[in-house]
Amino acid sequence: MCGIVGYTGFQDAYDIVINGLRRLEYRGYDSAGIVLEGSNNKFEVEKTKGKVDDLVNISAQLKGTAKIGMGHTRWATHGVPSDRNSHPHLSNNGKIALVHNGIIENYDTIKTMLSEKGFTFKSETDTEVLVNLIQYFMDLKPETDFPTAVRYALNEVYGAYAITVLHEDYPGVLVVARLGSPLAIGLGDKEYFIASDASPFVEFTKEAIYLEEGHMATISLENGVDIRTINDNSRIEPEVQELKLSLEQIEKGGYEHFMLKEIFEQPKSIHDTMRGRLLVDEGIIKMAGIWDHLERFKNANRIIIIACGTSWHAGLIGEYLIEEYARIPVEVEYASEFRYRNPIITDKDVVIAISQSGETADTMAALKLAKEKGAFIYGICNVVDSSIARITDAGSYTHAGPEIGVASTKAFTAQLTILSLIALKLGKHNGNLGNAEFMSLIAELDAIPKKIEEVLTTTHELTQNIAKDFINTTNFLYLGRGYNYPAALEGALKLKEISYIHAEGYPAAEMKHGPIALIDENMPIVIIAPKKGHYDKIVSNVQEIKARKGKVIAVVNKGDKQVSAMADYVIEIPETSECFSPIVASVPLQLLAYYIAVYRGANVDQPRNLAKSVTVE
Repeated sequence: MCGIVGYTGFQDAYDIVINGLRRLEYRGYDSAGIVLEGSNNKFEVEKTKGKVDDLVNISAQLKGTAKIGMGHTRWATHGVPSDRNSHPHLSNNGKIALVHNGIIENYDTIKTMLSEKGFTFKSETDTEVLVNLIQYFMDLKPETDFPTAVRYALNEVYGAYAITVLHEDYPGVLVVARLGSPLAIGLGDKEYFIASDASPFVEFTKEAIYLEEGHMATISLENGVDIRTINDNSRIEPEVQELKLSLEQIEKGGYEHFMLKEIFEQPKSIHDTMRGRLLVDEGIIKMAGIWDHLERFKNANRIIIIACGTSWHAGLIGEYLIEEYARIPVEVEYASEFRYRNPIITDKDVVIAISQSGETADTMAALKLAKEKGAFIYGICNVVDSSIARITDAGSYTHAGPEIGVASTKAFTAQLTILSLIALKLGKHNGNLGNAEFMSLIAELDAIPKKIEEVLTTTHELTQNIAKDFINTTNFLYLGRGYNYPAALEGALKLKEISYIHAEGYPAAEMKHGPIALIDENMPIVIIAPKKGHYDKIVSNVQEIKARKGKVIAVVNKGDKQVSAMADYVIEIPETSECFSPIVASVPLQLLAYYIAVYRGANVDQPRNLAKSVTVE
């Protein structure tokens, strides 16, 4: 949530910041702003409710005026989306400018104190409280320098934040800090970049420092990057990393939307996730994170999977996979509930965290709780060196590549690929999977990318045509059984996220326990009905739906006769093992949601109120 961009160097800061904000639009936002430090060291500030294009319309006169500045895209927390609540925020004396991602939880107490000291506030934000707290510490002791005042202020707040701060009396200096929200520093030749992730500066440098939890940095052309701990000002030697990100990966490449591009990238992203891990000819799965800790998994009392949103749906399928093949008890928890319900965790538990961004605030907090209780924690995420990757004892990257569309597609199927590999590897090690079955399953998993290519070729135009019939629909029902129940949940989530149509996913067997009351001639029902796994039961469900005049969109295996004969719309997918059917079946559901949203005129890549990386509660 929110996006931060900062720059100091020899280029036009306006262009760098504006283009960087465009790169961060995928994170989700409702307003945007920029502040530049001009030649007279005075701030030039423009900010507005709306999109980056709206900001450009009111700020174009700033182009070419500064070599240092910062910008922000805001996702509203404290205060409605508005011009005055947009970032950057200035201190009462107008000398300090700050942009902020996160939430200051004790802002109200600090605001009351500052008000009693004579400070006034123009916005409803917690951010304006923080920038004035920095001024307060500088006013309190005039000998306090700018970076020290920032550190003093941050030691008084609790919550989550990534901040970038400028001070008119300290020209050319940027102060940044993080706790719970990501921040990267790009190292160029006589220039420095700051951003919530590396995408805003990938074409300028391949070297970056990812600021660690509880660290701050003072950055200037004269003195470079000085990193300190926030709590005690200890000096930290930075770890410079080489970026693997490329400009091509974060551009649309001829597709109308990032989401469509990412749907079509799934054969490659799944292949990349298996590459080097699934060696079919040798009959082995190589995963260092699992291999090095096999006994922890084998002897675990249970595995707890924690995640949010789409990643939670992947976790549900992971539960089916691990329990069936590894025979280890699995529980799947919403991270947001897990952290607050005083769960029973022991050092005999293995906790698997799943997150596309690796920065999900609820998942991070749940992991910290599990770690305190002595559990072994394993991460599955898509972003190298993200917070979850750093806090876990071991883990696996999905190698799906950057996912820019807010609605997850390729990251989801890559997560399912990793979970499949884990389940099969543990099952083989535990002796629950015989060699013949293991070889059959890994061969089938290896074939999944080609089957998804086939799905994309054969269902792309078909889903476009089906979508046209449902652009005015107000409700959808998605049904599946077994492994495909979570796939139904995910299909419904994709539709509601990007088209704003209400949709619910259900186990097909639960239809008679409530949802059947909704079925009439106006209710479309998407039913996932592969030949393997409860097919006869699904046939009965379809008959019950048709008896009530419901409109059935059936996802079936090629050559299906029974369900196809009853369905109003049929989408065929290749046959595969039941355990891998959610990977294949999810693709046409993604396309269906995408085209319904497109035909409804929705902003597919940046759906309202949603953010790609949820770094606040």
